[in-house]
Amino acid sequence: MSAPGVQSFTQQGWEQVLAKVKRAVVYLDAACAESLHWGCGSTRLLEAVGGPACYLREFEPAAVGGGAKQPKAVFVLSCLLKGRTVETLRNIICRSHFQYCVVVTAVNHAVHLTANHVPAAAAAELEGQQPVFEQLEEKLCEWMGNMNYTAEVLHVPLLLAPASPYLALTPAFASLFPLLPQDVHLLNSARPDKRRLGSLGDVDATTLTPELLLQIRCLVSGISSLCEHLGVREECFAVGYLSRVIAADLANYAPAKNRRKTAAGRASVVFVDRTLDLTGAVGHHGDNLVEKIISALPPLPGHTNDVMVNMVELTALQNEVDNQNMVAPGCLAQSNDTAAKALWEALLNTKHKEAVMEVRRHLVEAASRENLPIKMSMGRVTPGQLTSYIQLFKNNLKALVNHCGLLQLGLATVQTLKHPQTAKWDNFLAFERLLLQSIGESTMSIVLNQLLPMIKPSNQRANDDYSPEELLILLIYIYSVTGEFTEDKDLAEAEEKVKKTLAQVFCEESELSPLLQKVTGCDSSINLTFHKSKIAVDELFTSLRDIAGARNLMKQFNSVYVPGNHTRQASYKPLLKQVVEEIFNPERPDPVDIEHMSSGLTDLLKTGFSMFMKVSRPHPSDHPLLILFVVGGITVSEAKMIKDLVPSLKPGTQVIVLSTRLLKPLNIPELLFATDRLHPDLGF
Repeated sequence: MSAPGVQSFTQQGWEQVLAKVKRAVVYLDAACAESLHWGCGSTRLLEAVGGPACYLREFEPAAVGGGAKQPKAVFVLSCLLKGRTVETLRNIICRSHFQYCVVVTAVNHAVHLTANHVPAAAAAELEGQQPVFEQLEEKLCEWMGNMNYTAEVLHVPLLLAPASPYLALTPAFASLFPLLPQDVHLLNSARPDKRRLGSLGDVDATTLTPELLLQIRCLVSGISSLCEHLGVREECFAVGYLSRVIAADLANYAPAKNRRKTAAGRASVVFVDRTLDLTGAVGHHGDNLVEKIISALPPLPGHTNDVMVNMVELTALQNEVDNQNMVAPGCLAQSNDTAAKALWEALLNTKHKEAVMEVRRHLVEAASRENLPIKMSMGRVTPGQLTSYIQLFKNNLKALVNHCGLLQLGLATVQTLKHPQTAKWDNFLAFERLLLQSIGESTMSIVLNQLLPMIKPSNQRANDDYSPEELLILLIYIYSVTGEFTEDKDLAEAEEKVKKTLAQVFCEESELSPLLQKVTGCDSSINLTFHKSKIAVDELFTSLRDIAGARNLMKQFNSVYVPGNHTRQASYKPLLKQVVEEIFNPERPDPVDIEHMSSGLTDLLKTGFSMFMKVSRPHPSDHPLLILFVVGGITVSEAKMIKDLVPSLKPGTQVIVLSTRLLKPLNIPELLFATDRLHPDLGF
């Protein structure tokens, strides 16, 4: 049996669910479906349900109820059982013929008590009891129409979607994103003058909105369950402002206290705010095929971390747009296919060129095993060559079924290599490298003036020119990598020129993309006047200034830019790399920006005594397991960098990388301009 990890944690949770679903109609929400997708696959669920028909349904108000021959239902939900979620449950059950209902929630009962405003002291007295779940069980029987029918409500921590043994995402928290200075103004608007916040440094749990605080508590509940599965007592650390609130909440999470007393292992959990370094999130430095696949191919509907692979190539249909929706899409997650899983992990862990060769090798070996008439060719791998190998499987159903997962990854590779976005990747990279050299030699106003000729309206743009969305990505890169800069007249003029040009370009778009609709607040280009567009662009630049100032309160991690000299070019040094190097610094200085969160009186006394006695403060390198959680998303390249860096700095240390989502460059403007950051929709 392998050591406990993110995959065993997810699989163990799903085994508890699968034990309940025999011959049931199963309703899943999107986040739980994504956890299932990466954790053990929908096939496992279908096998556990049994029966000739497919009874999987999306949990939504319009979901089809259960018929007369469907007496059992299982609802698998990532959220709190409250408000709209409970209304949807009632509506589905009332229009069904269920006699047995099981409701699984990924959120601990203790968090349900918090959501129902039960004071901490009263909640402590209810240890071992689950009144919220028991009350809902009674309601379920009432809605089924007979109090003698069977109802169960239970908590199973379905937090993670494991992308690999070292990397897992949290689909239910994909929209969770660190705060920016503009959010402080919004928080202040609800506070009296005497209690106004001066900066992000003043933000703590008492200053956040109730919805955001509850969202954090739901996340903490899941992370605590992961630590329980790993058998560790965790020390909590934070880099950044929202991370500090999350780490403090986990350190002081009441249900974890008994678990920690008996835990045999130890771990450091370090939370990091994504906003401290958006350069890595929008940059194109990552020489990784998976990163390019995620950027080029459309997202799988309802998912935040997987893509749609067009499978028409393997059918008799013509590969035309109209036919693409007739065939179910392929995807990247291959949790039940050992060979495809091995290839997927190789793609995550190798550079682009080696990854493409690895795809070819796997296809050749699979074709050889099936005795397909393969023509070997060495040298450079081309999309045409990979396509010719893939098409060998087309008319051989047995071979197609045996290697379905591998063929999905092969087609994802081909479609990415052929995609115009991949050709543009190198253009972005060239601009970013040029920019890094310019920053050291020029002022910010000169850098913005260099960008100005690239801002072109749609009727003047060629294929290799930048779209408005791509210009946003470049602007975020510029402001994030530059950091704090000196204000002067030239900068104000350069910014104003860029703003006016960009506002005009937005107005001249024939159709507004979902991102531009979000940025401008207009759902149609017809309604977008220059005045509205200019107001939106002014707000956009306020956000860019916030991004530039995100590291201002950091003492050590205040720059990601390394100036060049006569022996080396200027470069970008990822903040995550700086954090990991500081954690494992052999001299073990007291971390300056990596803040330890105390979990009660003992820790506070330790910290206090250490000021005048020789008491060692907790340090993130103290333990054999490091769990690094990036709040706001992570790229594949960053996750790989952390996985490789930790054992090189301290051999024998295990690392688990967690994040809210896998990122592609376009996700960052989407997250930055989300309007519900402070008021997340928790389903009630």
